[in-house]
Parts: sequence; structure tokens; C-alpha cells
Amino acid sequence: MSATGALPFELEALEAWLERAGIASAPVVVQRIGDGHSNLTYAVSAGGRSVVLRRPPPRPFPPGAYDVLREARILQALAGSDVPVPTVLGVAGEGEAMDVPFYIMEHLEGEVCTSTLPAGLDDAEQRRRVGEALVDALGALHAVDWRARGLEDLGRPDGFLKRQLTRLPRIIADADGSLPAEFAELRDELAGSMPESGPPALLHGDLRLGNVILTRQAPARIVGVLDWELAAIGDPLADLAYTLATYAAPGEPSHALTELSTATLADGFPNREELAARYARASGRDGSELPWYEALQLFKLGVLFEYSRRRGEDPYYADPRLVEDLLAAARGALSTERGC
Repeated sequence: MSATGALPFELEALEAWLERAGIASAPVVVQRIGDGHSNLTYAVSAGGRSVVLRRPPPRPFPPGAYDVLREARILQALAGSDVPVPTVLGVAGEGEAMDVPFYIMEHLEGEVCTSTLPAGLDDAEQRRRVGEALVDALGALHAVDWRARGLEDLGRPDGFLKRQLTRLPRIIADADGSLPAEFAELRDELAGSMPESGPPALLHGDLRLGNVILTRQAPARIVGVLDWELAAIGDPLADLAYTLATYAAPGEPSHALTELSTATLADGFPNREELAARYARASGRDGSELPWYEALQLFKLGVLFEYSRRRGEDPYYADPRLVEDLLAAARGALSTERGC
């Protein structure tokens, strides 16, 4: 057994669990992959087989956070659907092999891209295909019959947008419940122009270029959608707006999330308007209020980044400009929504 870097679990215990589950035999080699700031992902090579492990970060963490069992359940529910997801091979509860739950999924051949695409996809035609594949994956997800797949208890769609504006900001409120002025102003503007939600759908919550696995060769397609920890039942336009708001576009000021998808600045990628129109044609949903939804998503990101900055546990969030840029982008989206 071996590992690259320090691990928050015992390799011997993982080896024994993999054998008991019939997934792979010892010895195992484990390596951290990805650079996310939430659930941890590891490549596991064991007995000639490659699989992927997902688990929460080391404790302590807030109750309900980093729920990998919920994530695994969603992947299992989507198996066989038109949404490309990896197959879950095994799920372990807390204490079975680690002090936290985890699950094992299949290893998918492909590439997770942020700043560049694989050489086999790096031309104008394939770049367009990649951008279109993002919204096509959303369209496929939002068409899933989530009730028939046993996910009706995943969330409460009624009042979805209102809860985004009233509950989430509480994590940065003062003791008397008041928000910092720049947050309060944006919240009030959003609340005053909130659209009416259409029929609810299963949402991913974080679908962007860095959360999908692409083929390495043409034709470009998504072989797997990853990172389902924020999935919910709610307004599908909020999901589309998140993808658009985190999609880097030439000539626009960047923010923390568009800096994670700078590949889309290259020639050939469809612009946001083209992506929104493609989604509207496929789904039949009216996207005229999308700027409002984009402002909502950027506001929420600003709240979450401010919360993480105050906690001070991850140096990534220390720079206050991260929050400032997100709020500026939210104000810009609201100006578009008002036609300014």
C-alpha cells in the first residue's frame, strides 16, 4: 500500500473494506485528485483496478454539510438516465472504514478541464460542442422524473427562490439579524423583483466546466457529471443561471468562479446568449428572467465566500476581493435585467 501525500484515513482499513465489498484487492495506491474546497476526491488503484473515492474533509464540519451519502444516492438514482454519471460501486457508513462515510465510484476515462481543453478537442468546432454539451447535460437533468426515481424527499420546491434569499444570508448576519449594507441592498433588490417559478426539477447546483469529465478526442462530449453535493429540487432556471454566471466570457470582468473556467474564453465557445437559447429550445422554458437568476446565484456565491472568509480556515478565501468581484457581477446582472 502507498499514498501520495498525507491522508485523513488509514490505508489498511480502506484496503480491508475494499476487499470485503468485492471491489478490489490489496495492495492499494491512493492519490488526491482535484483542488476543490469541499468533499475530497481520491484516485484509488487496487489490484489492477482504478476507482475513485469521495469523502468529506476531516472533522469538524457543520451538521448536514458534505453529505456524501446523499450524493451517492443521487448518482444511483440517475443510473440509466440520459444524464451521464459514474456508476457507484460501494457505499460505506461512518465507522465502517473511516470516521466519516464515503463511497467508491467507477473511474471514467476522460479529462476534467478548466483553463485548457485536451489537444484532441482544441479547435473551434469542438469548443462549440463542449459549451453546448454543458447546457445539454442540464436539459437532460431537468427532464428527469425525480419522483419516479425516488428523490421526492430531496427538497421542498415550494418557496425555493424565497428561501435562497431569506435563509442563506443568515450565515453572515449580525447578532440582530442585519446584513452588511452591500449584501442587504442586493438582497432587497432581488426580493423586490423575484419572478414566479415554473415546474420544479432536479438541480445539480454546481454544473460548470470543472465539474464534468470530457472525452479527450473528438467528437467532444461529457462522459460524466461530478460533484452532486449541492443537488436539490427547485427552479431549473436557477441551475441554468449558475452555469451561465460561472462561464467565463471574453471582455467581461472575471470573478472567482469564471476564473475556474477560463478555457471558455477561447474562440469557438458559444456565448451565454447562445447557450440560453439552446436550453430554451430544448426545454420549452422561458429564459427572459435569466439575468435575475444569474444575479441571485452570484449573490449566493458572495454570501458563501464571505462566510468562508470570516471562518478563516481556508486561505483561499482570505482575499476580500473575491467577495467584492462576485457582488459586482451580481449588480451587473441586475442592471442587465432592468435593461440599463
